[in-house]
Amino acid sequence: MAKIYKKTSGNGSLCLYLGRRDFVDHVERVDPVDGVLKIDPSALNGRKVWVQLACAFRYGREDLDVIGVSFRKDIWMKRIQMYPFQGTKPPNTPMQDALLKKAGEQGHPFTFDIPVHLPCSVSLQPAPEDAGKPCGVDYEIKAYIANEEDEVDDKVDKKDTCRLIIRKIQYAPNELAAGPKTDLNKQFITADKPIHVEASMEKELYYHGDPIPIKVKVNNETSKVVKKIKISIYQIADVLLYSSDKYDKCVLSEEFGDQINANSTFEKEYRVTPLLASNKEKRGLALDGKLKDEDTNLASSTILLPNMDKQMQGLVVSYKIKVTLMMGGGLLGSLTLSDINAELPLVLMSPKPAEVTDINLE
Repeated sequence: MAKIYKKTSGNGSLCLYLGRRDFVDHVERVDPVDGVLKIDPSALNGRKVWVQLACAFRYGREDLDVIGVSFRKDIWMKRIQMYPFQGTKPPNTPMQDALLKKAGEQGHPFTFDIPVHLPCSVSLQPAPEDAGKPCGVDYEIKAYIANEEDEVDDKVDKKDTCRLIIRKIQYAPNELAAGPKTDLNKQFITADKPIHVEASMEKELYYHGDPIPIKVKVNNETSKVVKKIKISIYQIADVLLYSSDKYDKCVLSEEFGDQINANSTFEKEYRVTPLLASNKEKRGLALDGKLKDEDTNLASSTILLPNMDKQMQGLVVSYKIKVTLMMGGGLLGSLTLSDINAELPLVLMSPKPAEVTDINLE
């Protein structure tokens, strides 16, 4: 049985019903947000009822809003007047028909279409001492009673309002691209011949929590010795909503004691797994949006339509793998100018769950 998500206003006049809180971005389209609002008109006293869906970006601590500085920016918002209803009602979805059976005669269906260019739900990991809602992108459905559609929040009594957070999410596509490959030659001033490095993966996309195999081939035609091999994975978050900021955070770094002697060849496959559990203390790390205290994971890679403007997307997450041949000479394993770096792109996502065809609500 599918679960019903309900939220009732403090005065009991409004009740939001949703059959799901995750809405999938299929890149070329987004699942419609289909719900039902139960309205008791006896307590309205001539006022009207609206339901709105808002996508917003929070980039500051919630407790600082009380000093008159808002750290929340609305990216997109749409409202529907539910009572008295205005506009044209689209046909009910199967989910709405099931919800109307629960809501009864006072239930009113509503549907929102989310534009494809909006960002997916992402939260930025707070520091342990941070309080309130985390920074990031969220989607909120709010039903409220008011005299005018655009009455600001401080004029709408909290008991006349009910809210539910939803998520816009992307899953791994069915068609996967071929694995990336990079190769380079490093020429040293003191050597006649170079070191050739090749790094590759069987595929570009991997699921959260799965080991990532990386093949490394080295042809060392110099007299130098490679002391260790280091593999790092970086998360790159392009935040384009309030300013153009780019955050590179290392989410995995492992060193392997494989030595490559002078005038020799080397080939090995390494398996690494980037996990949120190993990065709990990193403030500002992008995570997939979460509902209440549910577990989440590192933010999924953002999949864009060809030629889509990143500026419109607002917040774009990507990953890269760096393979480093450590030539030695640095202190305590630190990098030196002679180290050799090869980079590979990585797409990190969740698998698409099985579709529910028979809607049976609790």
